[in-house]
Amino acid sequence: MPMDPLSDILSLLKPRSYVSAGFDAGGDWAIRFTDQQGRIKCYAVASGECWLTVEDVSEPVRLRAGECFVLPSGRPFGLASDAALEPVDSSTVFPPARPGGVVTYNGGGDFFLVGSRFAVSGPHVAGLLRTLPPIVHIHREPDQTALRWSVAQMMHELHAQRPGGALIAQHLAHMMLIQALRAYLAEGAPAGVGWFHALADKQMSAAIGAMHEDPAHRWTLQALAERACMSRSSFAARFRETVGQTPMEYLARWRMLLAADRLENSADSVSVIALSLGYESESAFSTAFKRVMGCSPRQHARGRGLRDSYGRVAPGEEMSNSHAAAEPTLTLAET
Repeated sequence: MPMDPLSDILSLLKPRSYVSAGFDAGGDWAIRFTDQQGRIKCYAVASGECWLTVEDVSEPVRLRAGECFVLPSGRPFGLASDAALEPVDSSTVFPPARPGGVVTYNGGGDFFLVGSRFAVSGPHVAGLLRTLPPIVHIHREPDQTALRWSVAQMMHELHAQRPGGALIAQHLAHMMLIQALRAYLAEGAPAGVGWFHALADKQMSAAIGAMHEDPAHRWTLQALAERACMSRSSFAARFRETVGQTPMEYLARWRMLLAADRLENSADSVSVIALSLGYESESAFSTAFKRVMGCSPRQHARGRGLRDSYGRVAPGEEMSNSHAAAEPTLTLAET
């Protein structure tokens, strides 16, 4: 079964750790979660109600018992019994994460939240997370039921600590995120710009899917327009409006993300990667890579050992080619 664009891009986020826990609050309370870099969170409200605020989202969201939501963009957020309350920092409420634990605040009893957090890594994680919606609020009961089952299963596996539990939790975390994102698309994602919002458009999704299915193919604007069942001019205009870049720009960026991932995580040579992505020569590939990524393929490969899980240069390390400081944050919809 071939990969689809959503699975392709999420696979580049490389989940690496998982925490599942509960939060039991009582009375008036408000908590702010600040440092969320490289984290995706998935929650289900088991009982009670609360307000959710997310950085750069103008209006708070009311959450009620039975509802599920995902925060996939890594932005700071807040939870509160009343959105007008002054929040305290989460570090004063939550101890170091421990799987299966429940944190009780103000005596508990009025509001109970269960959820999972998993960290993602890679030098372009920030750019990829920013292309996801800040809040994925699931309203349809069948989708909520599926997510609640996943959350409950993850808590059970991490709490029971049975053989194979860590691997099951890893797959459940993947499943939760994909379930939520595709449910969000099925419900009709709000208008936006970027690859994720484009997947809600069947014609744009068909063209993006074709590029992902065979990135080495010599795609032309006309061939992609035919996949979308549109005229060449109409397709070009709508793709740019929906995705935020031209089809050829999107294709080039996707190829370079694939190349960067293989440079970081495989022993493949630059020439092998170049040929596999449709470039006739290593020179042509290197020129395209540097144009998109800001450094040569070999510089990128040499720099991988000096980066932390978020793509930053490790403290005390210096790179003679200095490409780490200059490398741009890469997204699939830079506007």
